Amino acid sequence: MAQAMRPNTVGGLFATDGKPHPLQDTLLAVTLVLGITSFVVALVDDDLHLLSSWTGLVGILTGAYGQWVSETTRERFGLILGLGAAGVGFFLGMAHGGLFGGVFG
Repeated sequence: MAQAMRPNTVGGLFATDGKPHPLQDTLLAVTLVLGITSFVVALVDDDLHLLSSWTGLVGILTGAYGQWVSETTRERFGLILGLGAAGVGFFLGMAHGGLFGGVFG
């Protein structure tokens, strides 16, 4: 018996609505880059706390705004990964000297 082909409306984890979202995709890419940078720099060298704390803070802010304007699960998933990495990098940078450690004083 022939069945009518129907598109998969349930979708997967990386489902998209088929429309372009340039702002959301840009925020996703920026958040991922800043988060990974902050996380890796914080783990590699304690003396680079200025870089890790500032990139983590900016990554948290861009990720939060990206979550606010995101429209698909794919965008939210990537933003959560970037936010997590930015948060860990930010807090490690703060623990190693902070945003202004050694600059003023």
